[in-house]
Amino acid sequence: MIRIVTDSSCDLPEDVLERHRIAVVPLTIRFGTEEFVDREQLSKDEFWRRLTEGDVLPQTAAPSVGRFQEAFHRLSNEGADGVVVICISSRISATHQSAVLAAEQFPGGVPVRVIDSGLVSAALGLVAIEAAELAATGVGVDAVEQTAREAAASTNLFATLDTLEFLKRGGRIGSAQAFFGNLLDIKPIISFKDGAVEAAGRVRTRRKALAAVVDHVAGLGDRIRRFGVIHSDPADLDEFLASLRSVRDEDPLVARLGPVVGTHAGPGVAGVVYRLG
Repeated sequence: MIRIVTDSSCDLPEDVLERHRIAVVPLTIRFGTEEFVDREQLSKDEFWRRLTEGDVLPQTAAPSVGRFQEAFHRLSNEGADGVVVICISSRISATHQSAVLAAEQFPGGVPVRVIDSGLVSAALGLVAIEAAELAATGVGVDAVEQTAREAAASTNLFATLDTLEFLKRGGRIGSAQAFFGNLLDIKPIISFKDGAVEAAGRVRTRRKALAAVVDHVAGLGDRIRRFGVIHSDPADLDEFLASLRSVRDEDPLVARLGPVVGTHAGPGVAGVVYRLG
């Protein structure tokens, strides 16, 4: 059986990872001089407490080559016939580079394929799930790799942020900076294009921003093949979920942002991820 590896920016809940036998290689989070391994030494609850109550802005660091090789060895020892690694976009993290080097240097005897998803958060997670579901049917590494690449190319996110401040501080705003400018009293709406943050809209109120996300989902209609919700536990989450149910009658994957994405997106995020097909 082919096994799937992703990184901790995927934001998938633990039960989902276990159900699909997806292995996660963690990034590292730094608060000043303190360094934590994501998911292992720093929980989502603790991260958000530190971010909202403290005055130190965290930073993220890609996993080492050794971390990926440890995962490859473990899966090989468990009987994997091959490994497909699906990483956070290479335009916003060096994680993909570490995975490529690890694969090139891996002497384990099983094929390892590395994919730059061009995505982040549960958008990346949806691709990993689709690849894992196919892998569970017993197909070979080529088929799993191809499906993962096709899924990544047709998956995106659409979300509103409470503020641009965290994206600006982390240097992840990219070309969207020109669109948003220095406006402070807006609610930005973002998506991804070519592996980087793209401006998808700007409105004056939070309510209008959430409505724009719901309208976006409604507009996609039956084109959506897989669907999920991403959030950083905003006060209006239940209202947002109810609005989504009014246009899409299903129980979506719900993923709370973890430290990797939360560092750059900040509190108050509400959005969707989807695979078109």
